[in-house]
Amino acid sequence: MGVNQRELRLEAEELFSAYAHCLDDDRVEEWPDFFTDTGSYKIIGRDNVELKLPIATMLCTSKAMMTDRVVAIRNASVYSQRYLRHLVSGVRVVSDDADGCNVTATFVVFQTLQDEPTKVFMAGKYTGTMVYVDGKAKFQELTAIYDSVQIPGLLVIPL
Repeated sequence: MGVNQRELRLEAEELFSAYAHCLDDDRVEEWPDFFTDTGSYKIIGRDNVELKLPIATMLCTSKAMMTDRVVAIRNASVYSQRYLRHLVSGVRVVSDDADGCNVTATFVVFQTLQDEPTKVFMAGKYTGTMVYVDGKAKFQELTAIYDSVQIPGLLVIPL
C-alpha cells in the first residue's frame, strides 16, 4: 500500500469515526454536514442488495432531504429515549479515481433503552464514496447495508 493509499485510509477512518461519534452523541443536527450538497444516504437490507432490489428502508437523495429528516426526528417522531454506540472497523479504500474514493467499513450499533440492558441494534457494512470539498473529506454517497432480515421496530435515527 503506497503512502497515498495510507493517507486516504486514514482520512476514511477519521470520517467514519467522526460520523459515528456525531450519532452516538445525539448531535443528529450535524449529520447532514458529513455529506456533500448532492450527497445521498441509504439504509438497505443485505437481502435486497443481493437480489438487486432497490427498496431502501431509509433514503435521502440530497443533503436537503437529510436536513428534513433531522427536523422530523426532532419535531415529529415520538420514540423512547435511547443511547446508541457505533463500533466501526475494517475501514478500507477499495478504489480511488477522479470521482472519489470508494470506501467500505463494517459496523455494529448497540442500543440502550432506559431500564433495559444494552442490545445489538444493527450490524452490517457501510459502502460509500468519499470526496473532498474545500479540502475536507465528505461522503458523496453512503449506504448502510444491514445483515438481518428483520429490522428493529423503530428505525428513526440514521445508522
